[in-house]
Amino acid sequence: MNARMRRAAVVVAAGAMAVTLAACGSAKESKSGSSSSSSSAKKGDNIKVGLLLPENKTARYEKFDRPLIEKKIKELTNGKATLEYNNARQDANLQAQQVDTMITNKVDVLILDAVDAKAIQNSVQKAVDAGIKVVAYDRLAEGPISAYTSFDNEEVGKTQGQALLKALGSKANKSSKIVMVNGSVTDPNAAQFKKGAHEVLEGKVTIAKEYDTKEWSPDNANSEMEAAISAVGKNNIAGVYSANDGMAGGIITALSGAGIKVPVTGQDAELAGVQRIVAGTQYMSVFKSYPQEANVAAELAVAVAKGQDLSSVAKDKVSSGSAKDVPSVIVPVVSLTQDNINDTVIKQGYYTVADICTADYKAACDKIGLK
Repeated sequence: MNARMRRAAVVVAAGAMAVTLAACGSAKESKSGSSSSSSSAKKGDNIKVGLLLPENKTARYEKFDRPLIEKKIKELTNGKATLEYNNARQDANLQAQQVDTMITNKVDVLILDAVDAKAIQNSVQKAVDAGIKVVAYDRLAEGPISAYTSFDNEEVGKTQGQALLKALGSKANKSSKIVMVNGSVTDPNAAQFKKGAHEVLEGKVTIAKEYDTKEWSPDNANSEMEAAISAVGKNNIAGVYSANDGMAGGIITALSGAGIKVPVTGQDAELAGVQRIVAGTQYMSVFKSYPQEANVAAELAVAVAKGQDLSSVAKDKVSSGSAKDVPSVIVPVVSLTQDNINDTVIKQGYYTVADICTADYKAACDKIGLK
């Protein structure tokens, strides 16, 4: 994470982020670097919000982000706001077209989770030139954004790396070879996960093979893992760093096919990932409170659309290559293992025990006391 960003504590308390931007009072000029028009300040709750999400291969976007953001926006505007939504399906060109559509439809504010954070810069500028504020969501898009919310991405990578070392135990030494399967180079978060993981792993183990995985694709991760097994040798791999759960699924398929069982990391607490953790084929995931992040994104969007001041809630600042000191809210993360499934995904209502402990996983759930 940018050095200018103050670290968030790595502890999630359910409901800890009870932000109340609606109480910020009359419309003041936003301190985000873009001035508010008097027309947007007079809109009240009758605002139009655009939401652009990057892809649908990762389960979180349609299952959590979209409905949570829509629900919070309705709550903050007494049901008067309208939401226009599109998913780019991992296509940066399509997302640029979707921004153009949002401009044509004259949304007041755009919540943008960029497919390609750099490629989207011109589209962000076009939106701002058209009088539309842009809130960067989950990924720090380039361009004149008004606000940003995400998780502490370097801390995510550190959390994954620390968990992998813990899983390796006595095998966590320089002679132990691991494989790193990182996310897409078009996603700035992937670089931050990678950086955090490297800070923890370098000097402690040997990184025998490393990949940057196009489009975060599980199929690509599967191919990369198969190549790594051939290059490193099936008996020489001590563990695998996987940047997210989707890719972990493809990686574990390749490992299983070669008769290899080693610790594998993940991220996003996807249901399939949690089930693999229960079964012991995946060691951990990173639990991120999507309700917290989604609620904050909605609150920031409503506030900037109304021209309200963000300083009472967006207490962090972050800079990209094209924007400085952007008001930001950074949400903390937790390492998810067999030991804390009840205290994370179940407690926060992501899944029920019945969701996790289907027939294929009932015996494994019973073994770890998940009932």
